[in-house]
Amino acid sequence: MKTIRSRLSHLLVVFGLVTLCAIPNAQAADQKVHQFSIQTAVPSSSLYFQLLERFAKQINTMSNGRLKAEVLPAGAVVGPFQILDAVNNGVVKAGYAWGNYWSGKNSAFVLFSNAPASTGLDQRSLMAWYYQGGGDKLYQELLHDVMHLDLQAFLIQPMGPDPLGWFKKPIKNMNDFAKFKYRAPPGIPGQTYKDMGVAAVAMPGGEIVPSAQRGVIDAAEWIGPADDRNLGLAKIWKYYYLEGLHQQTDVGQILFNKAFWNSLPPDLQEIIRVASMASVAETFNANIYDNSLALKQFTEKDGVHVETTPKDYYPKFIASERKITKEYAEKNPFFKKVLDSQIEFAKTVYPYRVRILELYYNMLKTAHEHNK
Repeated sequence: MKTIRSRLSHLLVVFGLVTLCAIPNAQAADQKVHQFSIQTAVPSSSLYFQLLERFAKQINTMSNGRLKAEVLPAGAVVGPFQILDAVNNGVVKAGYAWGNYWSGKNSAFVLFSNAPASTGLDQRSLMAWYYQGGGDKLYQELLHDVMHLDLQAFLIQPMGPDPLGWFKKPIKNMNDFAKFKYRAPPGIPGQTYKDMGVAAVAMPGGEIVPSAQRGVIDAAEWIGPADDRNLGLAKIWKYYYLEGLHQQTDVGQILFNKAFWNSLPPDLQEIIRVASMASVAETFNANIYDNSLALKQFTEKDGVHVETTPKDYYPKFIASERKITKEYAEKNPFFKKVLDSQIEFAKTVYPYRVRILELYYNMLKTAHEHNK
């Protein structure tokens, strides 16, 4: 019995020593600093660049310095349309842009940034679909099973709706609109405008002002009042239309190289997930505040005329967009799968959502009239 007890005590001592030796090694491994760059598709002046810098600061603080991200403006390493490939190939470890930038690789990408207006999803409903209605699983399926990409993605900046944009002269109807050379997003939005008879041109945000100055375009949309101000569009044109359907939802996403993502310990992965969700909330808040301040500056200081989008725009846009999305659905089964999911989700949330929006519309209108 004593021999057994002696051996047991010896084993416990040895186990304790091994454990004590292992703890410093585990702590050392746990304190590794993971440095990476986030190549963005926006200039450093962008509101959404600033929100990404806040995201980088948050993950640094929450990880106690173990996550260090440098946010790079558009074009620093690769151009906006090359970000997905650059992250997938490990040229940069992370990137930020919009899904419609990769729609040339697979048309379904656009649906995770810009749900067609004809689905009936607004910005908040799209985010609910993504995080509660199965959209996240569909996106992982697209990335990994359909496209075989080594990426981890998070939708972090819901910035829609995007305005119809800036015009050299006012427009009274779609016939007037069709006279302009108009910068539009790539993919389905741009194709929809072309089907409507608009001369739509796709280009990165950094090329809009130079192209306008050279007369290559005479109308353009970008992101929203705050970013449009920062880009300098109010200095180019003076007629501004807020109501646009081409990106009534518009979500920026962050992509991580999967090998880099897998190299992170679980707690750091969770920090990034939580910070991504925090960025969703911060973007919603910033959209209201920063865009409202910018719009006030346009009207009170910059001599901008904020006009109402012509009524014939809406039915023509919806009709053309339905035509385009039907063609995509017929050619791409996965596009159809995602589109059908969004339509069914919209049917579920419509009875609730439309009444809530009507409530806020009537409340805002009544309160504003009373507070004049």
